[in-house]
Amino acid sequence: MSKRTVLITGGAGFIGSHLVKRFLKSHAHRIVTLDKLTYAGHLGNLSDVLENENHRFVKGDICDASLLDRLFAEENISDVIHLAAESHVDRSIESPLDFVQTNVLGTVSLLNAAKKHWNGDRNKRFHHVSTDEVFGSLGEEGAFHEHTNYDPRSPYSASKASSDHFVRAYAHTYGMNVVISNCSNNYGPNQFPEKLIPLMINNIVKHHPLPVYGEGLNVRDWLWVEDHAEALDLVFHQGTAGESYNIGGNEEWKNIDLVHALCEQMDQILERPAGSSASLITHVKDRAGHDLRYAIDASKIKKELHWEAKMSFENGLRATALWYLENDQWMESVMDGSYRDYYERQYQNR
Repeated sequence: MSKRTVLITGGAGFIGSHLVKRFLKSHAHRIVTLDKLTYAGHLGNLSDVLENENHRFVKGDICDASLLDRLFAEENISDVIHLAAESHVDRSIESPLDFVQTNVLGTVSLLNAAKKHWNGDRNKRFHHVSTDEVFGSLGEEGAFHEHTNYDPRSPYSASKASSDHFVRAYAHTYGMNVVISNCSNNYGPNQFPEKLIPLMINNIVKHHPLPVYGEGLNVRDWLWVEDHAEALDLVFHQGTAGESYNIGGNEEWKNIDLVHALCEQMDQILERPAGSSASLITHVKDRAGHDLRYAIDASKIKKELHWEAKMSFENGLRATALWYLENDQWMESVMDGSYRDYYERQYQNR
């Protein structure tokens, strides 16, 4: 693709901020970041690119049709990479309507804006970023591939499955150029600390209990966030219109084994006696409808786009732990909200 104006939704979030920075570093595209700046989206994640002449940040809601209409017109948006979403399963169990609002209706609002302003132009692309959770739960063997039947089991995965279906429906009905990517569990720097790995790191530092659902036998495939950003880059630029691509790290870990591995690394890094962190592990009541296992077959993206994950989980886990320990003030300010408030004031007073 030649120089484009790419709207990246959710670009101040965990995965989105890594993607925005990668695009600004690797491509000549103008990037427009749209983010509502809810609990998991922070301008500080983009602090080193807010002044970049090829970047514009806009605070706003993807459900705001008038804002989207204005933004597409002002910026002549040529492409969308859609990452904005409510993403935490536990939150979806407590407040499913919030997930329907953002993940389903917000996606449809974006599709409507793109349909209106692109007027059938097949050179303009809508890349929808989704999750492996739409495929449901696996047994001890097998892996999700691109043609696995959808079988969402939580309000979160149901909302993402619905958004995937709407994207495909708009491609079929209106001829839009779309691609979809479904990824496994991401980890790395800047992840909001309600997620498993940063939560455990924070609790270990503070000598708080390490809550593990049930017996901790649930299995997830783990993907280093910068490997994911590279894959998204390739899917956006080189993926075949109408196709979907599974993106996985080929790193399956039982939750309890992951926590033990992290405990060992944290004891070494913090120079604590072996077993100190593991003594904090506390088994708690299992999550309602907890899927047993996810695993990604990423052979399609490897064959077609020559991508595969580079970071081993052991090295990535250590790099993640070190980042959070070196950025302890980030962790504290994210937890109490002062981090978000500081950067919003800085941005507004430019």
